[in-house]
Amino acid sequence: MFSLFAAATLGASVPTHLDPLDFFSGHSHGVGTIWIVFKGTQPLRVTSFGRPDGHGGIILNQTIRRGSEPPKNRSWNLRSTSPTTLTGTLSDASGPVTGTVSATTLTLDYPMKGYLSASQTLVLQPGGRVLLNHMTVSIFGFTVATIDERITKD
Repeated sequence: MFSLFAAATLGASVPTHLDPLDFFSGHSHGVGTIWIVFKGTQPLRVTSFGRPDGHGGIILNQTIRRGSEPPKNRSWNLRSTSPTTLTGTLSDASGPVTGTVSATTLTLDYPMKGYLSASQTLVLQPGGRVLLNHMTVSIFGFTVATIDERITKD
């Protein structure tokens, strides 16, 4: 009997669906590392605040702290285009952000300045309050930077 109760309790904490607009509404913070070719690995901290844009999407403002560099601000504007797709803009991007959601995984792709392209995979963890983010930045197919980050919804 106890094992059935424990299994039901554990199963209840395992999310089956990620709603990125819901996850990023309100405050969240990320902690991780960034690796850049020829520069090495540095600590990374991100604070975020998301709010509805009034049109069914979200505006996500972020402050990024990388190593000892001054903080940088950036802003996302994302909206769902179907139950499994997103589109939007990012102040760092040189073109549109596209995204797909599959169960507990969000994948985001966007171009960056200087022929760079970024791809992020964010996976919702048990409990539903943490995303693990892995980002790869590449140029002509060669990886020039990666980020590994744990994002927690406050």
